[in-house]
Amino acid sequence: MYAQTPITPIPENAIYSSLKAELGKKLFLEASLSKDGTVSCSSCHSLSTSGADSKKYSVGVDGKEISLNTPTVLNAALNFSYFFNGKAKTLKEQIALSISNHNEMDTTLDEVITKLEKSAYKTEFDAIYSDGLTQENFVDALSEFEKALITPNSKFDRYLRGDSSALNKQERLGYEKFQSMGCINCHNGVNLGGNMYQKMGIFIPYKQDKVLNGRVDITERDRDKFVYKVPTLRNIELTAPYMHDGQVKTLKEAIKSMREHQFGVTSNSKSIAQIEAFLKTLTGETPAILKGMK
Repeated sequence: MYAQTPITPIPENAIYSSLKAELGKKLFLEASLSKDGTVSCSSCHSLSTSGADSKKYSVGVDGKEISLNTPTVLNAALNFSYFFNGKAKTLKEQIALSISNHNEMDTTLDEVITKLEKSAYKTEFDAIYSDGLTQENFVDALSEFEKALITPNSKFDRYLRGDSSALNKQERLGYEKFQSMGCINCHNGVNLGGNMYQKMGIFIPYKQDKVLNGRVDITERDRDKFVYKVPTLRNIELTAPYMHDGQVKTLKEAIKSMREHQFGVTSNSKSIAQIEAFLKTLTGETPAILKGMK
């Protein structure tokens, strides 16, 4: 059935090394790895809720505010690049850049390894990796954990696999509107996003509350100003606030805003409610590696 649609279901089983991922999970929660020992990966990417942050802007070391809204880490392994401007091409690059970012963890891989060599983590690395604790293996363990953070079997995934009863009438109408109104042009693929870049404010300029330039900072091409990676819509009902700058507080507002800025049109409340109902069907199961966590 889903061979005829630009959206495909999330695989029911993530492929990753359990031993490496469990080690990566511990590291993801380890605040001592940051410069001042106060910030872990999970400080901004909450594993107990959405894999994102409920704040407009997350706070890193020394109380520094991060310049963009924190995207969810759930299903991040399905994205084609990382960060809103796509400056990292792989999970491993994303991890290394977050470690060194002055507003995030503000440290270096050398400093991280030095800390870990003096801890019980060294023994764990020695038991799992033939060459023990190295920068490459540290980043590898974290990336294996992120590979495990997929959320399969949403209502919409079950619908795509042939269960026509998985969606109610309102949700099916919402999916039809999602397609006919053009949302699917950018939000497609297995992650309903995360697989292309697009300009924010195609028809009506989007007013940012910070000086943010988008892909132009990476490519240095004028046409890439205000171009950002299209975010995933998976688990979208859990990841407010919305947009790259976190200005939009609710899902209804986000739908309305995107219609206006990207298509130059307004939507009536009925259409917005239907699309919202559809988007809520994209909430999947808790990743197996997180079950039982508080």
